[in-house]
Amino acid sequence: MSFLLGKLGPDAIPYDPIVLVTVALMILGGIAAVAGITYFKKWSYLWNEWFTSVDHKKIGIMYIFVSIVMLVRGFADAIMMRLQQFLARGGGEGYLHPEHYDQIFTAHGVIMIFFVAMGLVVGFMNISVPLQIGARDVAFPLLNSLSFWLFAGAAGLMMASLALGEFAATGWMAYPPLSGIEYSPGVGVDYYIWALQVSGLGTLLTGVNFFVTIIKMRAPGMKLMDMPIFTWTALVTAVLIIATFPVLTATIAMLSLDRYFGFHFFTNDLGGSPMLYVNLIWTWGHPEVYILVLPAFGIYSEVVATFSRKSLFGYKSMVYATVAIGVLSLVVWVHHFFTMGAGGNVNAFFGIMTMIIAIPTGVKIFSWLFTMYKGRITFTTPMLWSLGFLVTFGIGGLTGVLMAVPPADFLVHNSLFLIAHFHNVIIGGVVFAIFAGIIYYWPKMFGWRLNETWGKAAFWFWFFGFYFAFMPLYILGFMGMTRRLNTYDNPEWDPYVTIAFFGSVLVAIGIVCFIMQIVVGFLQRNQTLDLTGDPWDARTLEWSTSSPAPFYNFAHLPQADGVDRFWNDKENGVAYARPAKYEDIHMPTNRAAGFIIAMFITVMGFALVWHIWWLVAVTFIGAIISFINSSFTKKVDYYVPAAEVERIENERYALLEKHLKKD
Repeated sequence: MSFLLGKLGPDAIPYDPIVLVTVALMILGGIAAVAGITYFKKWSYLWNEWFTSVDHKKIGIMYIFVSIVMLVRGFADAIMMRLQQFLARGGGEGYLHPEHYDQIFTAHGVIMIFFVAMGLVVGFMNISVPLQIGARDVAFPLLNSLSFWLFAGAAGLMMASLALGEFAATGWMAYPPLSGIEYSPGVGVDYYIWALQVSGLGTLLTGVNFFVTIIKMRAPGMKLMDMPIFTWTALVTAVLIIATFPVLTATIAMLSLDRYFGFHFFTNDLGGSPMLYVNLIWTWGHPEVYILVLPAFGIYSEVVATFSRKSLFGYKSMVYATVAIGVLSLVVWVHHFFTMGAGGNVNAFFGIMTMIIAIPTGVKIFSWLFTMYKGRITFTTPMLWSLGFLVTFGIGGLTGVLMAVPPADFLVHNSLFLIAHFHNVIIGGVVFAIFAGIIYYWPKMFGWRLNETWGKAAFWFWFFGFYFAFMPLYILGFMGMTRRLNTYDNPEWDPYVTIAFFGSVLVAIGIVCFIMQIVVGFLQRNQTLDLTGDPWDARTLEWSTSSPAPFYNFAHLPQADGVDRFWNDKENGVAYARPAKYEDIHMPTNRAAGFIIAMFITVMGFALVWHIWWLVAVTFIGAIISFINSSFTKKVDYYVPAAEVERIENERYALLEKHLKKD
């Protein structure tokens, strides 16, 4: 039996009532979804139009869908932690077992970074970058499909750890020796290893894909300094991914060798060192922060310029600041472990580098402020999220500069002050951008706008909820409350813990309002038809195609001779002029290879978690054969006939003219 199932047995099912109820609800939801798809006979549609799609826009939408599902899971973990601390006041036990609590905060960090923020950032890159540079798709469409399904498969592995076995109880960076086999003998760390390896492989392939796309596939006439700021941030992000994700892959591979085969890379025995792991993981980990934040900065640049009705102030300064942040992000990783005895000289160098990286970030903030200065600002929901970002991220940046001073960091590093700072930066910088970007790009994805009333309600609940949830943590940090506590007996902390829990409830209401924003927007979609983008008119080539963009993006590849080419054409009344002649358009066809290879790799990851070695061999061979088969399959790309393009464009222009007359 052990040969067939490895370590997988009846004891792998967790008997915690909370977990059992959650898994039961997940199973019921899955059954309902399958039944609904079967009843409406949508399996062939999903397979042909989505699962096998290589269209960058559909892949971007799938990234966003999976990431929002994982956001709900990650936030559920967060509110469970807040509730546990609230109920465990005065030294009580609360409602979570300590081991379960440790798994929850580890899963929360991993999910929010790898499967929410990372997925949404890559989703926006997929949707927007080819449209912004005047390309029909990314450089390697099949590779793009494989990248997404690796991401989705890794998310599935994360969710599987809830129903079978356990997840790591080590913290989201999984420091040895706690993550070693001696102190974590279960499968939790193995789930961590293989979920990150599968997801990381997909992200690395994405970085390569977008780097080549931006360098080689820009529209005729588009120089690097003509690219929109979002595309610049995507380019620097792709470079950082290519530079740092191999480090993550190698680090986790060494950790797995320690666990599976008794190597000693990260032990104090036989020449290993836990500090080697800490240095390697943060060599990836700090650039990862900017892999998330830089595209967020790009979204804010689009939104602020659009709803201020002005060109972005200081375009070249923004480009140079983006590149400077990318370079400096590679030389600040040690500030994550100032307390670990690296020495005064080392700490001083990395403290200074951390302060210096605040300078190009400040350049960006002033650029957005000056863009708004004397602009005709429209306070739409994306603009509200951007304004909330400026305040919230500014506070996070100031506390970051404080923690760049090694002696100050030594005092607050292991306290809730650090947690407050980190969330100030990630929520204020990345999560706010995620919501701004989803609302802003929604018409480009689906052709209709989300409901503004519910959107503003979501923003205000999130905004005030954030401050109630995290500002008390700064105070608690100064009062000595350390990280990762599941219970405490200091009555002076009670009011602040209560306020923090109240803030998490407000954020939960904000998430409900966001869901309602989508639902009500869908019900009202015929009233919010978006064809021109007005007044959501970004000053890029992106908006020179209709909303939603047709599957071929552009009937003619646009000519680009400046960052504001489309805006200027629109001002001159020629932005929507019909071309004199249509031509056949070359398009890649849908292919199942990305889905199949990713599923083989995902199942192989599950088999490695449970030591089902025969299944490891079968899935590894299956992935290799599928990859070779896809490589030697005859190209099956196709051409959209000029007559079909003309028919689609005529329908588009008829709707466009009707829409413009109505306005």
